[in-house]
Formats: sequence, C-alpha cells, structure tokens
Amino acid sequence: MIIETATPDDLPKLLAFRQEAAAWLTGMGSDQWQRPYPAAKLLITIEQGVVFMVRDGATTAATITLTPEAEDGLWNPRELAEPSMFVNKLTVARSHAGQDLGGRLLDWAGDRAYHAGAEWLRLDAWTSNEALQRYYLSHGFTYVRTVTEGGAVNGGPRVSGWLAQRRTGLASGHQLTDKTHVPTSMTR
Repeated sequence: MIIETATPDDLPKLLAFRQEAAAWLTGMGSDQWQRPYPAAKLLITIEQGVVFMVRDGATTAATITLTPEAEDGLWNPRELAEPSMFVNKLTVARSHAGQDLGGRLLDWAGDRAYHAGAEWLRLDAWTSNEALQRYYLSHGFTYVRTVTEGGAVNGGPRVSGWLAQRRTGLASGHQLTDKTHVPTSMTR
C-alpha cells in the first residue's frame, strides 16, 4: 500500500469515507460524525497539503489528516509551545478494517511528525466514543484530559474534546510506501 497527499479529486472519496464511517459508528451506538462535514472546509485542508490517502492498488483504503495546527480551545499555552503535530479525521474503509491500518497510519504520522521536528503527536477524539478512546490508548497514546466546553458552534458543548498524545519517533513497521513530500522541519 502507498500513502500520498490528497488532491482535490479525492474530495468525493473523502466525503464518502465520512458517510461510511458515520453509518458504521451509528451501528455501534455512537453519535459521532452524524452531521455532514462541510465539503468546502475539507477542500481547504486538501489544498493545504495536510490530508493523506492510503491506496491499495486502485482502492482507497484509508485517510488521515496531519497538521501542525491545533484546534482552538483544546490545548493550553504550555502544550501549544511544545512542537507538536495533530491527527484528525483518521478513517479506514470498512473493506480494510481489522488489518490495523489505522495503527500503521498512526505510526506513519508519528514518524512524519518526528522528521518535521515535533516532539508530540496529539489528537482529540469524540468524548462519548469510549471504544475509540481505548483504541488510541492501545496504540501508545496517553490520556491528557477531556475538554467539554467551548465547542465550535456558539461556544456550546464540545463533542470532540477527549485529548491524548504520544511522543513522536522513527517508525519502520508501518509498511506503507510513502509517496508524500518530506515534511518541513519545525522549530524545537
């Protein structure tokens, strides 16, 4: 499998991934991702070069967004001063579930963040999705805290405020052929 930077042509696939994941999550009893993600907002992140696609031959198997930008209101000033990269929208196609592709993507992201000079790989997860939280903990992340206030809509409750992090580092076991550009170094 290869990983490459998403292009605007990937937008329909990314939106379909989100819908597939939302349907699966609903079947698992979760309310995560029930609102459609704005296509224009997703296109902006694609154009920023922070969205990546895993291809298995002609099939798109997974996606991950990896950015040096933290979502407002989640991380405190001390944490924001530490060189970090942030994982968002990690999604694996149901056709590739059960192969730990998500774990391999997290290892790839930690390696990429390390090469960019980041010390931490950080993420926020759905506050009510305990299975997802356990998944991240099982992949080396440490729980930091849960932020429940200051959501994006009118400062209301935040639905994705379960914060976790792990140190970045070299990773060779992800078994993904990296076709992306070398990350720009951050200041440590």
